[in-house]
Amino acid sequence: MTQGKYLCVYCGASERVNPQYYKAAEKLGKLIATNGFNMVYGGGRFGLMGRVSNAVIANGGHVVGITTEQLDAREGVQDGLDQVYVVDTMHTRKQQMSEKADAFIIMPGGFGTLDEFFEILTWKQLNLHQKPIIIANIDNYWDPLVSLFHHVIDTDFARKEHESFLHVETTIDGVIKTAKSLLK
Repeated sequence: MTQGKYLCVYCGASERVNPQYYKAAEKLGKLIATNGFNMVYGGGRFGLMGRVSNAVIANGGHVVGITTEQLDAREGVQDGLDQVYVVDTMHTRKQQMSEKADAFIIMPGGFGTLDEFFEILTWKQLNLHQKPIIIANIDNYWDPLVSLFHHVIDTDFARKEHESFLHVETTIDGVIKTAKSLLK
C-alpha cells in the first residue's frame, strides 16, 4: 500500500561529516526505492542530500527536488531527478515539500535540517497536518534534540499528547519499517 507515497527527507548537505552518515543516507535511498516509496527533498546534490537522492535514483525510485533560486545559483540541483521545482523563497520551498509529503524523515543535518524539523513539528502541533515525523537517530545524533523535545513536554510548554508526534528510530531499517506501518 506504500506505492506512490512520498517520503520527505530532511538532511544535511555538508561534505565534511563522518562517512557513517553517508552510508545511512545511501541505505535510506535504496530502501525508499525498493519499498515502493517516492522521495521529495530540497534538491541538493551535496552531502547526505546528494547521497540519498542518488541511491533512490540508482534503485529505480522517483525523486522530486524543490529548491530556491538562491540555492540553485549557489549549489545547483542534483542530476537525474524526475521533477525539479525552483521557487522564490525558503518558505515556499518548505511549504511545497510539506504538501507533497505523506511523511517526514529527519536524517542527521545542520541548522537547515533543524529549521525544517521545527517548522513541520510546529505545523503538526497547530493541526496543519497529521503526517508522521520519523527521526533517524543514527549513532545517537539526535539524542539532544529528542531530550529537548521531552523537556519541553515535561515542563508543560507542550502537551503530554504531543509525545506521539515523533517516532524515533536508531536504524534505517527501523525508519522504513515505521514509515510502512504508518502509511498503510
